[in-house]
Amino acid sequence: MSLFTFVFSLWQLAAPIPPPADSAVVVRSVTLAGNVRTQDRIIFREMAIRTGDTLRRSELTQKVAWDKRKIWNTNLFVSVDVAAVEDTTAPLGNRPINVTVTMKERWYIFVVPIFELADRNLNEWWYDRGHDLRRTNYGVRLDWKNFTGRNDKLTAVAQTGFTPKYILAYDRPYVDKAQRIGVNADFYYATNREIAYRPFLDKWEYIRPAGLTTLRTRLTTSVAVTRRDGFYNFHELEARYTNNTIADTVARLNPDYFLDGRTRQQFLTLTYNYRYDRRDNVAYALQGTLLTAMLSRSGWLPNADLKQTDLLLGVSRYYPLSKRFFAANTIRFRNVWADRQPYFGIRGLGVGDDVIRGYELYVIEGNQYGVFRNNIRFRLFDVKKEWKWIPVKQFNTVPIAAYLSLIADAGYISSNIAEKYQSRLANRWLYSTGISLDVVTYYNMVFRFSTVVNAQHETGFFLNIQREL
Repeated sequence: MSLFTFVFSLWQLAAPIPPPADSAVVVRSVTLAGNVRTQDRIIFREMAIRTGDTLRRSELTQKVAWDKRKIWNTNLFVSVDVAAVEDTTAPLGNRPINVTVTMKERWYIFVVPIFELADRNLNEWWYDRGHDLRRTNYGVRLDWKNFTGRNDKLTAVAQTGFTPKYILAYDRPYVDKAQRIGVNADFYYATNREIAYRPFLDKWEYIRPAGLTTLRTRLTTSVAVTRRDGFYNFHELEARYTNNTIADTVARLNPDYFLDGRTRQQFLTLTYNYRYDRRDNVAYALQGTLLTAMLSRSGWLPNADLKQTDLLLGVSRYYPLSKRFFAANTIRFRNVWADRQPYFGIRGLGVGDDVIRGYELYVIEGNQYGVFRNNIRFRLFDVKKEWKWIPVKQFNTVPIAAYLSLIADAGYISSNIAEKYQSRLANRWLYSTGISLDVVTYYNMVFRFSTVVNAQHETGFFLNIQREL
């Protein structure tokens, strides 16, 4: 035997023997670090890994990754790290692991001045309202996340200006020991000094008569019970009372606003919401699935002024194509059933989340619509900066990521009022394509800078901001 062969044999004997790839490990401990305000049970609620669990090595990495994502998606922390460390001093066939979750909590209390636009979005205000600074609201807003350390939230708004508004809301996701049942309630009151009383050519027409201070008042109050099954299934049953009034001027200009020239509208709505949410990041997902369903019925009171049924279905899929390329597809469908529908009850494209990109300047009214949105994303960079010179630890960790995204959207809205209001975009296929730069940063804020061309060969530059406090 040569000297080399002898030394190599000794080295092989001395080298550590790797454990079998699919052998079992036992979780000896799960330790939390960094949650000063957040109660331990709120974090453990998100974890599939428990003390005493026996896991296969082949599944350990994936379970650790998904537990990290679920804790991150509570939106309670600036950073989350989950590490599973094996005790190499134990015998090879019986090595336990210790799991440590290290977190840095967010700043939870935001008392911020309100200075916002009264229009649907920044794009409408800039292009259609001549970026008039008089069309603004101002006041103060309180968002107190993690109010009692149970991932609950208190919200209060006092606003004046273009649209005086007052809001008080409280949401607590768990009230039972098993952490499945939650409750929320809210109160909303607003007055409008200018309102859109009808659409014309797929744009809202506004009225603001001289000397009339209030054209519309809106009061709603609701209470809801929520239920969470497992990690990814969310249910909500809500009862909401609504009482709206309008000025005589509005009823004369559009008798169908509340129907039959009425100036008051009140009704009770029961709504069931379901969400299956298994996304890696709720603010800007790159992997996972989101399913949503909503069924509501308005008109439970004997003297209800609105009687209609509303169904909304949606599915979104996010998946990686390679290390830096990602795809996202979303389909949403909505249908409203009503014998007679007041204009104020119509929900079309262009309000809220349902929009075909490239048509941000339009409101396309109708009772049925479908939207198909698609993206191919390229990750330019994804970094996390530690700025030690910032004394407040909740703000000195700055995550920032940027993506270049190709856009391709399509949709169709069916409307029985298209002729009445001279709609050019209802009852026809709509589509658009373009490119956007998406910047994801502080506290789940997403800035989208888009250039899109639609089926009418209109090209526009749009800025959209999404944030979660």
